[in-house]
Amino acid sequence: MYGIVIATVLIGLTGCLIGFFLTFSAKKFEVKVDPKESAVLDALPGNNCGGCGFAGCADCAKAIAAGKAPVNQCPVGGEPVAKIIAGIMGVEAGKEEKKVAYVRCNGDCTKAKDRYIYSGFEDCSAAKMVPGGTHKACSFGCMGFGSCVKVCEFDAIHVVDGIARVDKEKCKACGKCIKACPQKLITFVPYDSAYIVSCRNEEKGKDVMKECSVGCIACKLCEKNCPHDAVHVVNNIAEIDQSKCVGCGICAAKCPRKIILLQPGQVRVAEDAKETAAPAGAAD
Repeated sequence: MYGIVIATVLIGLTGCLIGFFLTFSAKKFEVKVDPKESAVLDALPGNNCGGCGFAGCADCAKAIAAGKAPVNQCPVGGEPVAKIIAGIMGVEAGKEEKKVAYVRCNGDCTKAKDRYIYSGFEDCSAAKMVPGGTHKACSFGCMGFGSCVKVCEFDAIHVVDGIARVDKEKCKACGKCIKACPQKLITFVPYDSAYIVSCRNEEKGKDVMKECSVGCIACKLCEKNCPHDAVHVVNNIAEIDQSKCVGCGICAAKCPRKIILLQPGQVRVAEDAKETAAPAGAAD
């Protein structure tokens, strides 16, 4: 009986000593957390998507609080979150242009030709490893196996008729789809941009015509007819300078391939185009 009492006392004293040591250590080696960092972290959406360039929201909050990242670092939160964080940091948020992802290809199953039937693992990166880099005649086109779809956390991108399409109302501009696309077809465009060239084929026109019925052939009719110097052909591809584009639709009306498309949800702002511009995804 005496031994049991002694053992109980010793165990109790040992527990007390360990508790005291842990409490002392916690106080001694406590890492001070900047209150601003905690407030910024609470303001962030918490998706941990990595679209900001950091490993997650915690790292992003730490960088913002330390002044190593701007208050609008989070693309998912956008301008509303940037304003909240600006208030926490005591700075001006500034005006931020909202951007969304856009797939620059319109060569769906009815328009783009295939060189052979691919029957391997349905993943764009895997299909890129086959001879020639893709089963499509156009080596620049969307493969349609949905690598971008798999990484999107916001259900903003789906494959329709063999082509990935972005729902700009759901897109948070995290950039994961851009990184996942082995064809480098997905890019950021301003949310309110009107017309976009939906092709990335850099081959000569005569070769493009053999591969896809809607590929850009670098005819330069869009460039020659744009009254605002917003369209130029670079590397056999028409490119639109969105800072100059007014959305008149003349370039789209003049394009013989109908590859300059009106972004979904946008309207032509001028009536001087002679033809009705084709909306995104329109039939050839």
